[in-house]
Amino acid sequence: MNHTKTIKLASTLFLVIALVLAVFVSGCTEDTADQEEEQADAITELTFGYQPSTHQIAYMTAREKGWWLEDLEPYGIVSIDDKEFATGAPEMQAMLADEIDVAYVGAAPVIAALANGLDAKIVAAVQIQGSDLVLKTDLSYEGPESLRGLTIATFPAGTIQDTLLRNWLKENGIDPDNDVEIKGMGSGPAITSLTAGEVDAVFLPHPAPTIIESEGTGRSVVSSGEMLQNHACCVVAVSGDLIREHPDIVQQIVETHVRATEYNSENLGEAAQIYADAYPDLGLELVNKSLTDWDGSWISDPSLIVNSTVDYAQVQYELGYISEPLTQDDIFDLSFYEALDQ
Repeated sequence: MNHTKTIKLASTLFLVIALVLAVFVSGCTEDTADQEEEQADAITELTFGYQPSTHQIAYMTAREKGWWLEDLEPYGIVSIDDKEFATGAPEMQAMLADEIDVAYVGAAPVIAALANGLDAKIVAAVQIQGSDLVLKTDLSYEGPESLRGLTIATFPAGTIQDTLLRNWLKENGIDPDNDVEIKGMGSGPAITSLTAGEVDAVFLPHPAPTIIESEGTGRSVVSSGEMLQNHACCVVAVSGDLIREHPDIVQQIVETHVRATEYNSENLGEAAQIYADAYPDLGLELVNKSLTDWDGSWISDPSLIVNSTVDYAQVQYELGYISEPLTQDDIFDLSFYEALDQ
């Protein structure tokens, strides 16, 4: 082989080796980039928001039994945190500020937050009905007209209780802005205000109505189911980021919620004990009475509450709480619950 051919062969071999190395290095670089992106997208902690109501015992049951962490660990979650809120309004403010990932909250506050830019969807129902209008014991009640001129405490504007109460009053010919005075506050301050005679009535979720009746300061005169039969109340709302980037985690959240909901329905006494342990000042007897007295039901299927939730959006629009009505697609992602049947 002459010298020229040797040089050409060497050059060719060098180019082949260089090309192979370039492809190898490029592949390694791409794999490293993909791994870094996956690591950047991975999450290890979830923060739940909830309220101290018997409406939301499903969250508490899954927490106390360790199901949240047990079920979510396979997806990389190593820590579950939570924050308690007095009402849905501050809870949705926390979600808007990215302080919570998952919210057990009323459907109506979700609507108000969505209308103000919240990136989230309702993925499951929690319960229906379950609130009472409670009147001072020394006041008579012969229908909605009996409320004219009274002061009523309920959850703040945009919540389930505020939305339901105002709409029910309007439907019965009572102007909620002029014929009564409505004060927004949480259950604790509302109970205190009724006891002190600062308000004449309250419209609150359980167990508050049973607490008031046990103290002898008021009596339930209208249940929320009488105001609107089978109306949506609490829901599970999940951040848009979690839905888009970690749908497998959202799917498991829905499955764990369904598990806890069914467990509570089949083990009512244990559900009451879990709640009583979380709020020992109430006592188990009162919690059991509340769950007997209320007209609520724990559910998980979001399709059962779509119509009433969309109706809330229309009511909130008419009340001036939101600038335009929202549609089902604006509010719900039913796909995770529907996937349970597949």
